[in-house]
Amino acid sequence: MPTSSRRATLATVAASAGVSVATVSKVLHGRSDVAPETRSRVESLLRQHDYVAPPPRRGEAVGSDTVEVQFDGDICGYSAEIIQGMVTTGAEVGVGVVVSIRKDPDLTVARARDLVAAGRRALIAVTSELTAEHLAALSRVRLPLVVIDPLNMPPARVTSVGSTNFAGGLAATQHLLSLGHRRIAYIGGPATASCNQARLHGYRAAMEAEDTPVPPGYTRFGHFRYRDGLEDGAAVLDLPKPPTAIFVGCDESALGVMEAARARGLRIPEDLSIVGFDDTQIARMTSPPLTTVRQPLREMGAVALRTALRLAAGEPIDSPHVELATELIVRGSTASVTR
Repeated sequence: MPTSSRRATLATVAASAGVSVATVSKVLHGRSDVAPETRSRVESLLRQHDYVAPPPRRGEAVGSDTVEVQFDGDICGYSAEIIQGMVTTGAEVGVGVVVSIRKDPDLTVARARDLVAAGRRALIAVTSELTAEHLAALSRVRLPLVVIDPLNMPPARVTSVGSTNFAGGLAATQHLLSLGHRRIAYIGGPATASCNQARLHGYRAAMEAEDTPVPPGYTRFGHFRYRDGLEDGAAVLDLPKPPTAIFVGCDESALGVMEAARARGLRIPEDLSIVGFDDTQIARMTSPPLTTVRQPLREMGAVALRTALRLAAGEPIDSPHVELATELIVRGSTASVTR
């Protein structure tokens, strides 16, 4: 192991391995024209020397670089919109976007170093749960991080992109209240997710402003998935005094709630009004079309990518935390209360 605290260079590793700097560079970039024994020796010494590729100099072209975009769950309508925004922006600036789904909850220094060696200039984590160990590993290899809608609130120093979730939750609930609904339930995502908490607080703020109590069982939390909406929708609709309206934390879950309502013979919106969140393509394809809170998901992806590239280039950013405005989109799934 090296005893110096100075950052190891390609020349340092090359001298230790008894090869040229060009050979070490080939190993780093995954070239095939390196003998297996030599590759193994160089890779071992790269780990021993804790080698990390330096970030590009300020103003240096990064056209051949890539950015890793990591999701903790399966690709859905929400994530597809974010990816579209990133891919479009990446094509404009000449940067590749690599999408991965994290299966291993741990992010070690070795894994972070592998990302740098593969040419990643930044990591964008979407709806991920970040720990102190994750942040330490990325900091160790100097890999910039930008988060979108994290499942837990990251430290203030972590750059984040999101939307005005509280305002969106407030607007969704105020819309239902304006239609005369008072028995309004909220079905959200993970209870600890910061975006879910903000939407829930917006819902509660609107209810409290109208002096409207939230009965027991009217708030439920699971995941932002269809089957959670189906199960939680069934649970609230089977209450002795069920709601006449439900605000759902994402469009995909809202579809599950709609199916739970249909299974019970309820008509939408005549018997039950439903509001979603996100305004993905599926919101316009439901029957009836879904009233929802629009998040500018493609713009969020674009902003996250551009911010990550600025961090990678050592450039200053306007703000470490960006919230883009939400907007209520009224369609056919909501109507005045009739019962």
